[in-house]
Amino acid sequence: MLDGVYREKEAKDIPIPNIKWVVFELMMIFIYTGTVDVNLDLAQDLLRAADQYLLDELKESCECVIAKDIFLENVSQLYEFSESMNAMSLKRACIFFLLEQFDKLRLKPWYSRLMCRIAPDVIEFFRSLLASGIDKK
Repeated sequence: MLDGVYREKEAKDIPIPNIKWVVFELMMIFIYTGTVDVNLDLAQDLLRAADQYLLDELKESCECVIAKDIFLENVSQLYEFSESMNAMSLKRACIFFLLEQFDKLRLKPWYSRLMCRIAPDVIEFFRSLLASGIDKK
């Protein structure tokens, strides 16, 4: 962007839309050091930025932090978020949580809609587990 024929080469300031300054700072720390402390308050925003700038290791770190905070009231929102960000480990964590908490979740009014949405992913998850078990034999 700064070397080529893009307008940013001559610009004094380069706006970076949709990223809070603190998130940008954390992303830069990660780029330069290879590590950053991800706190839960910024984890979703940082995951969005990592996804946008193809920082897969940072994205995985954010997914791990978010996955530790899954509970009954946010699992549906986090599942949708994981789909929108193609955050596969967070998506699996949501599925595990849903399966573990099945008895409590089925009492929620939004339960049937969520289960209809995740059913294909649950089936694919078990299909891949079964396939990997067969391959090992």
